[in-house]
Amino acid sequence: MKMSATVELVFIPSPGMGHLVSTVEMAKQLVGRDDRLSITVLIMKRPFDKSKVSSSTQSLLLTAAEDRLKFVYLPLDEAAAAELRSKFPDSFMLEFIKMNKQHVRDHVRQMVSTGSTRIAGFVIDMFCTPMMDVAVELGVPSYAFFTSNATALGLVFHVESLSPDEYHDLTELKDSDAELELPGFVNPVPIKVLPASLRDKEFWSRFMSNIAKRLRQTKGIMVNTFEELESNAVRFLAENDNVPPVYPVGPVIHLVNNKNEEDEEATEIVKWLDNQPLSSVVFLCFGSMGSFGGNQLKEIARALERSGHRFLWSVRRPPSKVKGEIPGEYQDLNQVLPEGFLERTKKIGKVIGWAPQVAILSHKAVGGFVSHCGWNSTLESLWYGVPVATWPMHAEQQTNAFQLVRELRLAVDIKLDYKKDIYMSDSSNVMLVTAEEIENGIRKLMESENECGEERKKRVKEMSEKSKVSVVEGGSSYNSIGLLIEDFMKTT
Repeated sequence: MKMSATVELVFIPSPGMGHLVSTVEMAKQLVGRDDRLSITVLIMKRPFDKSKVSSSTQSLLLTAAEDRLKFVYLPLDEAAAAELRSKFPDSFMLEFIKMNKQHVRDHVRQMVSTGSTRIAGFVIDMFCTPMMDVAVELGVPSYAFFTSNATALGLVFHVESLSPDEYHDLTELKDSDAELELPGFVNPVPIKVLPASLRDKEFWSRFMSNIAKRLRQTKGIMVNTFEELESNAVRFLAENDNVPPVYPVGPVIHLVNNKNEEDEEATEIVKWLDNQPLSSVVFLCFGSMGSFGGNQLKEIARALERSGHRFLWSVRRPPSKVKGEIPGEYQDLNQVLPEGFLERTKKIGKVIGWAPQVAILSHKAVGGFVSHCGWNSTLESLWYGVPVATWPMHAEQQTNAFQLVRELRLAVDIKLDYKKDIYMSDSSNVMLVTAEEIENGIRKLMESENECGEERKKRVKEMSEKSKVSVVEGGSSYNSIGLLIEDFMKTT
């Protein structure tokens, strides 16, 4: 007979898909692990988002929930959100999250009004630290779920600890070829691969510095990683007296194939893969926010055609320059790809829009992944043992790419320091990666004639096994989650 839940947690994820996916999976893991836990996930609907990515992912995430796991959509006033976007174009998402504080306050007060529910804590996304104010009002502790990795978390705390003069030196060097010795890294780190949010003085002072300060005030931080992958960064955080307890709980990924049997496109993609040889296909996908305009798409197409490798390529149309919108689908790919490309490559390649990524990475025909190095995608590729060629875009993706290529030797690079505003298409200040560079990266990824290639594939397979061992009984992340649950129980 199951025990009734005695600990109620309130999870508040960021409305971004990459954050929502792993947060919901973390909640599912916790209630599945201990019958005493009950969790309510308060979901902020992302405004202006009508994409297939969001609707299909959310429908799969929010199914088959445990009795002790509830999903609540907070009210969304599109008109108020639009007004907020016009007032705060550069900080819209932060202001949008602040606007939802009252909705969170109202719902949690309703939860406790009966007297039968006692909230043991809030679990907040790093971008939802304003919600800590509501937790303080209610007299409950806040925990954080850091959806990126331990290395990125260590960097945030390290930069926040710098003196004004030290930080000034960092920003002055931000566009140089200088390298730094940084905690959590074995090799010197080029400043160009550090997250732009840490190197941009205005953005740091307005947003990230405050996030770092609030994270230090939490009772504990869950990080979506495992010790075997990031041992140096995990050690740095554990030995830092000014950092709350850090719990490596990953890999936290949505492993159920994100392919609905009623989704004809997804079914067609998998059927196409079924007809390809083992490990022969290179998969190109740049995340829910990744997209390219016509100039860059033509370079990628030329590289794929010249490489001769089988390919599955997810192509997304850049959004408008209005903050908050996300990429969509091209209506006619012939208008943006080289003339005749689709016809010439139809026997070896397939160009798609939205991609059921887990279903693809788990398929035996996929032998390599050209990726933006978003952390969820990185963990998924490692879980399935698929080698990566790095093409980062924004956020901490350049640091992830450096980590995979230089620190862990698990990937090859197409570019390490590529940067692109996710709200822009091709323009004069966006780096153009040439067909030659892309082709070279694909060949290094897919061909293993040399000893380095074989060793890299071997390391990827070994890390894949370590990732799976970490989450089963006795594994490092399994044990870490156990310690976390003990801490939740102490608050009741």
